[in-house]
Amino acid sequence: MDALELAGRALQAAEGDEALALVTRERSGLARFAASEVHQPTLIENEVVELQIVRDGRLGLAAANRTDDEGLKQLAARAAEAADSAPVDPDFPGLAPPAEPARVEGYDEATADLPPEEQARLAAAAIDASELDLYGFFTSGLTELALAGTTGLAVSQSLTDAGVLALAAVDGASGYAEQTGWGVDQVDPAETARRAAEKAERTRGAIGLEPGSYAAVLEPYAFAELLLYFAYDAFSSRGLIEERSFAAGRVGAKVFDERFSLADDPIDPRGLPKAFDFEGSPKRRVELVENGVLSGVLWDRRTAREAGGGHETTGSAPPASAREWGPLPFALSIAGGEAGSSEELAELVGDGIYVTRLHYLSIVNPREGVITGMTRDGTFRIRGGKIADPLVNLRFTVAVPELLETLHGLTREPTLVNETSFYDERYPNGVLAPAVATARFDITGVGGGPGV
Repeated sequence: MDALELAGRALQAAEGDEALALVTRERSGLARFAASEVHQPTLIENEVVELQIVRDGRLGLAAANRTDDEGLKQLAARAAEAADSAPVDPDFPGLAPPAEPARVEGYDEATADLPPEEQARLAAAAIDASELDLYGFFTSGLTELALAGTTGLAVSQSLTDAGVLALAAVDGASGYAEQTGWGVDQVDPAETARRAAEKAERTRGAIGLEPGSYAAVLEPYAFAELLLYFAYDAFSSRGLIEERSFAAGRVGAKVFDERFSLADDPIDPRGLPKAFDFEGSPKRRVELVENGVLSGVLWDRRTAREAGGGHETTGSAPPASAREWGPLPFALSIAGGEAGSSEELAELVGDGIYVTRLHYLSIVNPREGVITGMTRDGTFRIRGGKIADPLVNLRFTVAVPELLETLHGLTREPTLVNETSFYDERYPNGVLAPAVATARFDITGVGGGPGV
């Protein structure tokens, strides 16, 4: 039985005015390694059915792994009980009508069939390519999504993804690299590990840096992570409606450097393509920033109804369990620039800092786009247009709009940066990001040096 048939069976068990069944299937493997030894290999075969029932304007939601007739009957009873005890939802737009989703890529048979021993071999290839201790993982998986509704909605998609994360680290040195794609042939574990080790060797002898505002080059890993945290609020219609996002009062205004253009593009084959959202609405490319002008935000059916004014869903609905967050940017795509490499961006900066990666990010003020965190695994001083002295990990607090206000340049070719969480049901997503050179990156202090 395929995922869509299972969703239909769950729908038949539901009793209510309307119902929507979501089936998520996963078959995946994750080969972790630490200190260049494989450990905690994980193989997952999972099947989750989520059932939403509507009764007299009240919504109930329940989920289960049991998919036999009795299990689906119990699932429907729990969803109905949840609906009966819920308050009336005045903003409920009704379930999505049938629609033809976009035809997208994103499935690779070789990746879907990749056996555990091949996953282990690819992890070993990464380990063997690094002369330093290597930490990280190789992973690949098949995800199947299906939605069936009492409106006649019936959509399904099979997704594959593969990725390698490599952190080369010893006392006093650490470097980071990753690769991801929807086909295993798009990933080279050995090359990724070599890049991480080469970066680590350059971080030995790291020195401190005085707090202050510096010009900076951010590699795609750093730029993608920073922009994603900003985008959670800035480009969500939920934040716009509640006037807590940077977009509130600024849609249609030029607020960034004209070199900066941004879209949410879930159908781009260079990313991890999706055909429909968690309401079943077709996904499409949405222009968020065009040559510095904040041109729009993401909508789902709920926020479009709440806002009125002719707004329509952009196919950006999150899972029902994350409804309160509003539409989420699962496929950010930043337009490239003219530079051929990060080294060319360093030449444009002249004097500043070079940042490989960020971590411990936290949103301080969503209205102004203020985010704090630390750099790690490859931070350097830029002197005379060259990437020079290695630096310790740096604490930063930046207003992302100010960082994007004056850009020296971006690299031509965006990199797909993996943003998938491997703690819940697998839903591969990432950010297409170039490296960027900005006139302003605010350093507030120093942390520890590179290394384990």
